[in-house]
Amino acid sequence: MHAALTTPPRRRKKVPSYLVYEVMDGTPLYYKGYKDVLCNKKTPEEIMGASSLQAVLISYIMQTILQFLNTKVYRVLVSEPGLHIDHRNNLSGDLLIYHKQTLTPSKINTHYADVPAFIHIEVDIAADLNQGSDHEYVSKKINKLHAFGTHKVIWVFTASQKVLVAHAGQDWLWIDWNKTVEIMEGHGFCIGQYLAAEGITI
Repeated sequence: MHAALTTPPRRRKKVPSYLVYEVMDGTPLYYKGYKDVLCNKKTPEEIMGASSLQAVLISYIMQTILQFLNTKVYRVLVSEPGLHIDHRNNLSGDLLIYHKQTLTPSKINTHYADVPAFIHIEVDIAADLNQGSDHEYVSKKINKLHAFGTHKVIWVFTASQKVLVAHAGQDWLWIDWNKTVEIMEGHGFCIGQYLAAEGITI
């Protein structure tokens, strides 16, 4: 009698560290589309880069901030700045506004910032959430940022054309992006108005 041949279990392909977007509660969250990279269907650059719409919106919000921001008091960081909250949480953002008294020269180095931004701004979700919902991820991340010391989180969602504004210790507000969203001190942005002026149709 011959022994039955068995197929050895397929080993799961290890995900390279460069495909990790964030680490939350010790669990890595990978860039959306990372499985296509593992299957050689896409390059890492294709999934790590922002869409043209996301890039335009981040650029617009950045330009708006620089028109009013007192750079003697605040710093603004772009290019997906990282945040080291603790040994189990490394988060990311699109635009971070810091008090210079918080992000002092001694805190600026080759590592993630380990102090909270005053205002944290995001455009869409870059993480792959195959094991959770967008709502769970957004709520969890905002709560962590607030607990860390961030005063306000502004999150733009291009699919729904809505903006979530979450002040620490206050009710969170959903705002249509055709209305003005205040960033700070009476200054804000209106995505719908900007896109219409630029002739961009979504």
